[in-house]
Amino acid sequence: MEQKQWGVYVHIPFCRQKCFYCDFPSFAGRERYMEEYVRALCQEIAVRGSSYVQRWGKPETIYIGGGTPSALPAALMQKLLLAIGAVFRLAEGKAEFTVECNPGTVDAAYLSMMRTHGVNRLSFGVQSFDDGLLRGIGRIHDGQQAVQAVAMAKAAGFANISIDLMYGLPGQTLAQLKASVEQALALAPAHISIYGLQLEEGTAFARMQEMGKLALPADEAVEAMYDYMTETLPANGYARYEISNFARDGFVSKHNLSYWQDVPYLGLGAAAHSYLEGQRWETVGKIPDYIALIQAGKQPCKPEEPATRAIAMEEFAFLALRTTAGISRQKFQQKFGCSLDSVYQEAIERLKVKGFLIDAGDAVHLTALGMKYGNWAFEEFLLF
Repeated sequence: MEQKQWGVYVHIPFCRQKCFYCDFPSFAGRERYMEEYVRALCQEIAVRGSSYVQRWGKPETIYIGGGTPSALPAALMQKLLLAIGAVFRLAEGKAEFTVECNPGTVDAAYLSMMRTHGVNRLSFGVQSFDDGLLRGIGRIHDGQQAVQAVAMAKAAGFANISIDLMYGLPGQTLAQLKASVEQALALAPAHISIYGLQLEEGTAFARMQEMGKLALPADEAVEAMYDYMTETLPANGYARYEISNFARDGFVSKHNLSYWQDVPYLGLGAAAHSYLEGQRWETVGKIPDYIALIQAGKQPCKPEEPATRAIAMEEFAFLALRTTAGISRQKFQQKFGCSLDSVYQEAIERLKVKGFLIDAGDAVHLTALGMKYGNWAFEEFLLF
């Protein structure tokens, strides 16, 4: 057996309510499928998960995302965690095991149950501590519930807690963002992610924008929010290691970092994606179809269109540039059999002149300015 670095992603496609900005494969009002879905998911874990454990050994990270994993009733979450533990046989402290939670869906008993069954990292989708903003983006929790959820998680024994925040929300002011960041800092999580609002096709916000009913902050205000966030979090002990992610020493998200570092991962559940041996796979997205395929003993996923060599190089560059470590020349050479400079020397030089990129010899990485205008920097790594 080859011991390999790899991760596992488990998708829970259920939500109590669909957030107005969300384009993830998740559904509200589908509780009737929960029990059958978890049963099918446990079966997929037993079959596909076991096959990769036999080949590669234990995964280094497991991440249960959604949707809202914590929307599952405690009994179903416990069943899922037992199945994961039985197949992946995680040793305490050896693997990072994350579950995403909505603060409005957990209590002390639920959190304690997850901790008992091996979960050692929680990611709370807080987004804001301002109740008006939370209602305006379709969240089901309020600011006080978020504060209480973090306190309960710490009481349950979780030392590795992440909080998600958002900026550029409809009606949001810099003062409101500052208040949320200050509240997050007061809770002293190990990790903070902060994302700018993106209007994704098919979302409620995109439809509102088309109808002229979405009042977004001015570009200058959004830029001020970005500047405040990128200055304040590092000043308070949260090192930036990726464009949107900040962590205290020793608490980077190993799972998310693996996505940006070309590490293979197995996706389990409806709409999950996998990246295995250089090939990307996509699982059927509709919940009933996924359940039916698993019950019939059929493969629920299919390979995506194989990436061309040029597209593979672009993806490698884009993902690595999101991190402060940047693109490793050695890893690029190992993966593609040619030097980074033989492909991207002109792009690297252009970005250096603009002040967007630093050449550190063994790697090239974006400057703070380059991260701020990341899309412009990424365009230089497109191969036509």
